[in-house]
Amino acid sequence: MDKVNKNSLVPMMEGWFKGLPKLPAGIIDFLVMIAPWLALVFGILGVLGTISALGLMGMTLPYANMYGGVDTGINYIAVIGGLISSVLTLLAFPGLKAMKFNGWMMLFWSQVVGVVASVLGVAVGALNVGGIIGILLVFTFCSKLSTGTSSVLACSS
Repeated sequence: MDKVNKNSLVPMMEGWFKGLPKLPAGIIDFLVMIAPWLALVFGILGVLGTISALGLMGMTLPYANMYGGVDTGINYIAVIGGLISSVLTLLAFPGLKAMKFNGWMMLFWSQVVGVVASVLGVAVGALNVGGIIGILLVFTFCSKLSTGTSSVLACSS
């Protein structure tokens, strides 16, 4: 069995999206231009929202258990995954602004963590819409970013 690592996941996932229709060049350029700012805004909102969700869940958990509610342990895992995803999105900002490969990788991994958190939290709608479209957009504009010498990605043109 082949060793699976972070460097083998990216080309495998790129192959899944390779055959999809491409966006026009003007739209891709626009997405590359606004991506750092979207990452900053949604990263901040995500961190604030997940911290609020953790506080709200901590406050309501005793009452839910007292009245026969289901255990929300899996929800904590999903919210913490969302927090990690939001922090990775914030960390992507400098690299995306400079159009560097490391910013793309941070954004890619934030999307992967977000999809995993959605699966764990059984948020199937969020998985289908947000995660898949997010990863597709990341693969769409990765060809515009400078990859440097440490690229593990063969971005399609």
